[in-house]
Amino acid sequence: MTAPARPRTSDDLIRAEEPVLAHNYHPLPVVVARAEGTWVEDVEGNRYLDMLAGYSALNFGHRHPALVEAAHRQLDRLTLTSRAFHNDRLAEFAERLAELTGLDMVLPMNTGAEAVESGIKVARKWAYDVKGVPADRATIVVAAENFHGRTTTIVSFSTDETARAGFGPFTPGFRIVPYNDLAALEAAVDDTTAAVLIEPIQGEAGVIIPDDGYLAGVRELTRRAGCLFIADEIQSGLGRTGRTLAVEHEDVVPDVLLLGKALGGGIVPVSAVVARREVLGVLHPGEHGSTFGGNPLSAAVGTAVVELLETGEFQRRAAELGVILRDGLTELAGKGVTGFRSRGLWAGVDVDPALGTGREISERLMREGILVKDTHGSTIRLAPPLTITAEELRSALAALEKVLA
Repeated sequence: MTAPARPRTSDDLIRAEEPVLAHNYHPLPVVVARAEGTWVEDVEGNRYLDMLAGYSALNFGHRHPALVEAAHRQLDRLTLTSRAFHNDRLAEFAERLAELTGLDMVLPMNTGAEAVESGIKVARKWAYDVKGVPADRATIVVAAENFHGRTTTIVSFSTDETARAGFGPFTPGFRIVPYNDLAALEAAVDDTTAAVLIEPIQGEAGVIIPDDGYLAGVRELTRRAGCLFIADEIQSGLGRTGRTLAVEHEDVVPDVLLLGKALGGGIVPVSAVVARREVLGVLHPGEHGSTFGGNPLSAAVGTAVVELLETGEFQRRAAELGVILRDGLTELAGKGVTGFRSRGLWAGVDVDPALGTGREISERLMREGILVKDTHGSTIRLAPPLTITAEELRSALAALEKVLA
């Protein structure tokens, strides 16, 4: 009689990935098997406080009951039709998302990179059909140190050589200017400019927050120049910064909004381009599409996400708990923290390089039961689920203080 197979340990599973998975990630050595709320559990049963929340994809925590229920209900009815047919969930999703964001029309997609690619296509089409830019001459102005995804077009205007090296030839039509520099932006805009595409807060760069007035300045500059303002809120949006959208901190409404990550509630990939009617109205049948974009399962979960945001509860939590996060990091300044930037429940924390790289600090925090992720150099990112409690947040800050000591 064959003995039952021994359960695979974390080490077993990490080794098993090595020969069969492409090596495009370098995860922390933790193998998550279960999760609920702000906590995850590995295959051995060790528990960790999730202070990354899937780069904001899990703004509402793991397996939020309302989102899981919406998914279960829809799984029992209908999951996919493709856009060859209508489905009974898509209209409500689009209506409520447009109303939440103060814009008019929605183009549903799946991943964040798809939303960015779609926004680029829409901006170029608008430039030719509405602005009158000569064919194939449209340009888009972007910011240095940006992160909008990793497709070949998107890495064409990245300044991160790790993302670019070995993937050329690159797509033309982009102009890169320093972030948070209105004078440089104005100098780069001309009659061929279809759009200015920026993150209201640069996430991958280390949670870089622009000066007060920058976003309002971008809005005014693009209005004067007759080009579109595209705000990539895939990481910064949907409650993360204490407002529904990060642009709301300056009362700015862009022409085009790119959403993803949290829009799928951590259950299914959902993204969207949300825009003014005269912008998205340039698309006609056959010019753009996605088999899974706007599928009924995604629409059901996305609608449930919008319902959570309509209450304002999560925005308030991010704002209130963000004060605890900011004050806690202020206390650590000079005690291993050389600088930090925070807004709502989102922070980039610069650690004294003498104490370790961002990766090493993340591994030490993992051993303390706290999961974060490094970015460039000795910077780590903190972006917990918006469902975190004050006590949990303080425990994470105490763990950071311990590993820095």
